[in-house]
Amino acid sequence: MVVLAASIVSKTGKPLVSRQYMEMSRIRIEGLLAAFPKLVGTGKQHTYVETENVRYIYQPLEGLYLLLITNKQSNILEDLETLRLLSKLVPEFSQSLEEESVAAKAFELIFAFDEVISLGHKENITVQQVKQNCEMESHEEKLHKLIIQSKINDTKDIMKKKVADIEKSKMEQKKIGLTSALSGFGSKAASSIMQELESATPAYRIDPTPVAISKPSTAASLKLPKGMQLGKAKKANDFLETLAKEGEVVELDVPKPTGGVAAVTANVAADPVSLAIEEKVSVSLNKQGGVENLEVQGTMSLVVNSDEDAFIRIAVVSGPNKGFQFKTHPNIDKNLYGSSNVLGLKDPSRPFPTGSELGILKWRFQSKEESLVPLSINCWPSVSGGESYVNIEYDSTANFDLQNVQIIIPVPAASHAPTVNQVDGEWRYDSRRAALIWTIELIDDTNRSGSLEFVTSAADADAFYPVEVTFSSNKTFCDINITGVEHTQKGGPVKFSLKKALETAEYSVV
Repeated sequence: MVVLAASIVSKTGKPLVSRQYMEMSRIRIEGLLAAFPKLVGTGKQHTYVETENVRYIYQPLEGLYLLLITNKQSNILEDLETLRLLSKLVPEFSQSLEEESVAAKAFELIFAFDEVISLGHKENITVQQVKQNCEMESHEEKLHKLIIQSKINDTKDIMKKKVADIEKSKMEQKKIGLTSALSGFGSKAASSIMQELESATPAYRIDPTPVAISKPSTAASLKLPKGMQLGKAKKANDFLETLAKEGEVVELDVPKPTGGVAAVTANVAADPVSLAIEEKVSVSLNKQGGVENLEVQGTMSLVVNSDEDAFIRIAVVSGPNKGFQFKTHPNIDKNLYGSSNVLGLKDPSRPFPTGSELGILKWRFQSKEESLVPLSINCWPSVSGGESYVNIEYDSTANFDLQNVQIIIPVPAASHAPTVNQVDGEWRYDSRRAALIWTIELIDDTNRSGSLEFVTSAADADAFYPVEVTFSSNKTFCDINITGVEHTQKGGPVKFSLKKALETAEYSVV
């Protein structure tokens, strides 16, 4: 018997708890769990279903499924016994079989699953033994924590004692200085004044917080013995810092700086007005071909950098922009924009806010037209001789350049990076993400298409999906631009800067 994973999922396939017992990428297990609800039939008596590579053994738990994913060579009778044991454990650790309750007890359930399954094989254990193992406390750990806490308390007592000694020494030095200053007045006068001073001085109380030490006014004529012995208090603080480095939770008293003026650097904009046109594109492509969804969301934002240039309106020029839906900010005059393509406030006597970004115009576009997709991806995986040969190509029909293009292809977990036979651009293997990252710095008219070929260990074709894409551009889908900025009170043009940017939000082949 080899259990690949033990999971608790919702009826829709949403994973709540999942524990893998064989090396498996996150994308692979998420794909297996997402496919499970589609394979489960209704009105059938059996509680297992098989695919080409794996077997699902499941048991309904009210609105959830307790699921084991095994290989097809596994002993189904032993797997069913394992499933029955796990089904008894879940109610022991989760008070109710609701999604929120199960998610809150995720770690406890994973620890319980680990007691039952080890390296894919069932352990000879009962429900009661699992509960005892999960609740077991370590006497050595308790003893270690008590010793550490005792050391921390001792160190804090030493620090309090040192603070008390320092304060006492400070008071004595003040008395000595005052006695020296009054020595010229005669012994009786000095004695009388000292008695009044002592009677007026309140009884000394130990304060648990550190006391800041200030130099007495007579420090120029007096020398304190041995520098007031501050070295030992520093050693005590060093000991706490050492404990903190070892991973123990301690509280350190950090002295606050008493002098100096914080330097504040102000970013002065080159132009009085800064405008930005930004778009985010989301695309979902089908691995069999075609577009499932293409959506563009754009924003025109404004930053006024000086109060005197806050009384403005912006002249806009735009193309046909068929299919785009525009929406102005509530304070923008919609009639003015609709009639003359000018963005201004409803009340021209009011200024725009200064120093903060304000979105003044938004637009949205949605389509399933394949010709509008800026970058198409085709992936052709095939298995031959115990290895998977993957050919992937891109094709750009966009009328603008794409920059910093990254195509991220999931690769089944292997002991080494895949072998790349041919690539247009650069590539690297990210072992943490179990993915090959194909990078093209710039796609322009010289390289509108390109390909990559690599070889890795044999895997199912679905293991190489979803393919994710990221890129940026200084052109936008929406044909819109700024022709000028005008001052509404003084008249005349106002200097402005304009930035255009297009970025990907979610761009994938599934």
